[in-house]
Order: sequence, then C-alpha cells, then structure tokens
Amino acid sequence: MQAHCIWEIDCREPEPSAPRLQASLEADVCVIGGGITGLSTALHLAEQGASVVVLEAQQIGAGGSGRNVGLVNAGLWIPPDDITDTLGQVDGERVNAVLGKAPQRVFELIERHRIQCDATRTGTLHMAHNAKAIGELERRQQQFSQRGAPVTLLRGAECERLLGTNKVPAALLDARAGTINPLGYTRGLARAAEQAGARLYSHSAAQGLQRTPQGWSIPTSEGRVTAQQVVLATNAYTEAAWNVVRKHCFPGYFYQVASEPLEGTAAEAILPERQGCWDTRTVLSSIRRDAHGRLILGSLGRGDTKPEAFVRAWANRIQRHYFPQLGRVRWQTTWTGRIAFTPEHTLRVFSPAEGLLAVTGYNGRGNTTGTMVGQGLANWILHGKDDDLPLPIRDSDPVTGIPLRSLAYESGFTLYHAGQCLRVV
Repeated sequence: MQAHCIWEIDCREPEPSAPRLQASLEADVCVIGGGITGLSTALHLAEQGASVVVLEAQQIGAGGSGRNVGLVNAGLWIPPDDITDTLGQVDGERVNAVLGKAPQRVFELIERHRIQCDATRTGTLHMAHNAKAIGELERRQQQFSQRGAPVTLLRGAECERLLGTNKVPAALLDARAGTINPLGYTRGLARAAEQAGARLYSHSAAQGLQRTPQGWSIPTSEGRVTAQQVVLATNAYTEAAWNVVRKHCFPGYFYQVASEPLEGTAAEAILPERQGCWDTRTVLSSIRRDAHGRLILGSLGRGDTKPEAFVRAWANRIQRHYFPQLGRVRWQTTWTGRIAFTPEHTLRVFSPAEGLLAVTGYNGRGNTTGTMVGQGLANWILHGKDDDLPLPIRDSDPVTGIPLRSLAYESGFTLYHAGQCLRVV
C-alpha cells in the first residue's frame, strides 16, 4: 500500500504553473495560503478588478484542500440548533443560511470555469451506524426541514439500495450536496484565479508581516510583496510562529485509505449513485467511491504515524462490516490530512490588525466553507459588505491548551480505532 494521496493520481486538472516568487511586487491584496479559501478570495477579488498576489508555502493544493474526503456538504458538522445555541440566534441562523447555499456556489464555480474535478450532485448520506443512532438523524432532519432544506430520512429498501449494505438502518439524504476530487477543484480555482488576473506563487512561504506606510510588507526567501490588505488563509497548515492563525485553532488529523478500482456486480451495488457518506459513530467513518470505482474509507486521526498493518486492519474491519460481499479488498494508497478544530466547533473570521483578515476553524467542512468565506472576504475588502460571510468579522480570543487538545483528540481517536480493529466497538 503506497503512502500517496489518491486525488493526485486521478487529478485531471493540471498543476498550476505558479512559479517561485523571486521579485518585489505590489498588490492591492496579498493572500497567504493557496488552498480553497485563499484561491476563492483571489478569484473573487480579481474578477472585480483588484490586484492580487497569492503566496503558497508548498505547491497549490498541498494542504487539506487537496487531501480531504471531497464531500460538498451544506452547513457545519454540528446540527443547526446546536449552531444557534453556540453562536446565538442571529449569528447561528446566518451561518445556517449562508452555508446552506454553499454547495450550490461550489457547483456554480465548477460549471462556470469548467473545473475538472469529477463532481457529482446526487447528495450525501449521513448513516445511522445502529438503531439507537436513528434518533440523531431524526433530530437533524427536523432541524434542517424547519429551515427548508431538502433532506430525506431513508429506511428499508431505499436506504439499502443507495448504500449497498444492509448494516445501516437509516440514512439522512441531503440533496443539496455532492462530491468532488478536492485537488481538482483546488487546482481549478487556481486556474480561474490566474485567468482573472491573480498572480500565484508556490514554494514561496511568507516569512513575516511588517507594517509600512503603504500597508503591509510580506517577505519571502527570495522576494517581497507590498499590499494594502492581507488575508491569512493558512488554516490547519499554519506553521510560522508569526502567523496569528495558529493561536485560534488546534490541529487534528483525518486519514484515508483507497482500494484498487473495484469491478463486478457486488462492487457496482455499493453507492451506485456515488453519494459520499459518513456514519454516526463516536469517531466517524467516511465512505465514498471515486470516478474509477475505488472504495475510499476515512476516519479521524493520523494514519501517517501508525504502522501500515494498523491502518490496513482498520480498513478491513470497516469494509467487512459494511460490505462483506466484496470479499478481500486490496488497498492501493493511504494518506493523512490536517483539520483546524475550534473548541466551539464553528469557524472564526477575525481581523487581528487594520488591513489584516484571518479565518480558521472549518472543523472538517473546508470545501464549501472555504469557498463561501473567500467570496465573502473579497466583498468585504472591496465593498465593505459582509453579507456573504458566514459570520461577521469580530475579535477572537486565542484557543488555550492547544497541544493538550490535539493530544487528547489523537489519543481518543487511536484508542477508538484500536477498539474497532479488536471488535470491541
């Protein structure tokens, strides 16, 4: 089994040319971070005539934007009422409304810019992993339906048909959602941003921020950008000590395992309409098929620090539980990506200083949230309007105990997966 992200193997969008920055440039806005948030910001700014430079420390899509499951989901992980309980009625319903429209926006961008990312628009399925968990899906269905969302709780034959397993007693179908190759989507946003006039530079890590009479000066190892506005869009992949984003989230991880392409009657019965799905377990398992028929399983935690035998045993356990009809599956690749968590399980949009904007804490919903945040930040910078942002820009308190939070999450995930391998949970 290779340690390689399957989206790189299958990506039909070419890697952006984005060279290394080796000059001094001026721009209206400098975006630090070449993932979905940064590229969406750059695209929406450039389309409205702004001069934009994007600085990416590695290659475009190297972070979570190119390594995630590829679900195009509406909302956040927590249910709508939990969002309003956490953020208050006004801000909570604003998040629910803006992110409820996020999948539509993603698919509009894919269609308009002809992004090659194997997009599907058949929805996603939230699976009850046992009968007791049906109550949680009923709660979510009620809350989504009260807000006009097209969600349906499936049981019996229709549930089994769409999933290809009889081990799931119910599943919540959200018709707004779908799937993508996330690296293809990220590269497509980069191509669209470049075509709109944005200047993209890879392997050009920002080395700090310096206030100047003209705004901000951002040095790299071989160049410099001077800009009136700066957007910090580094999220879970924030490395530098100077970057304030690292104080407002704590890193978690998500690993995935992809099979070789599956063929035959048994394989074609699994997710025949290609919905992406995840279950209601304490530590969730994600399941989807890609454009080549591979079965892709994932879960919270690090796979890159565990023995291959452990990761393989976990994948076999999940596959044999849900899809025993496949028999023995050969696993082709495995990879791990980072997630930016917040204690409140919601994103943060804030301004650490004048002319400086930052966002983090997507808690696993970056494909859609990052797209909407980018559009919203562009409109705020150019027009002073924050209507498109899921939350208004406000002060944010640093997260306390970041190393302990990350350690606790990872330890809990590892113990849970060990229990799955041993058939204890």
